[in-house]
Amino acid sequence: MKLNEIRDNPGSRKDRVRVGRGIGSGVGKTAGRGQKGQKSREGVSIKGFEGGQMPLHMRLPKRGFNNIFAKDFAEVNLGAIQKLIDAGTLDASAVIDHDALKAVGLARGGKNGVRLLGKGALSSKVSLKVSGVSAGAKKAVELVGGSVEVILVVTAAEKALAKKGKVRAARLAEQKKA
Repeated sequence: MKLNEIRDNPGSRKDRVRVGRGIGSGVGKTAGRGQKGQKSREGVSIKGFEGGQMPLHMRLPKRGFNNIFAKDFAEVNLGAIQKLIDAGTLDASAVIDHDALKAVGLARGGKNGVRLLGKGALSSKVSLKVSGVSAGAKKAVELVGGSVEVILVVTAAEKALAKKGKVRAARLAEQKKA
């Protein structure tokens, strides 16, 4: 074999079909589009169009509601915290906050912080700093001698609105007290 004898495998390269180039090409005249009508023309996007009849996606009933003001908390149970303390992954003597829980992979997501829930048993004395806590979880932590501090997490969007004067200062002050 010589360099000048090297060829591609037969059929590996194929020229693109040039449509609308005469009757002899086999795809001349209507260029493989049939004939007449909107679909035979370029730039047609009529998926879901049913000839003027109400389309199916509009006929079907809508369900649900998406609250754009909903807070996004990472929910963490007391039992999961105790499990990590027993494993030695989480330090019970230090303050446990969102960053500490995120570092050990317990708080996933939670743009607005962590909400502590009371599922499971807690036996270690811990100091927690969270955005929200259920009544049962707070009671369980205080029962073993621990403490829970609820902090206010102000999102970037709320800060921007407050800067523009859209959110009343009284509302922010009320949230800090609670």
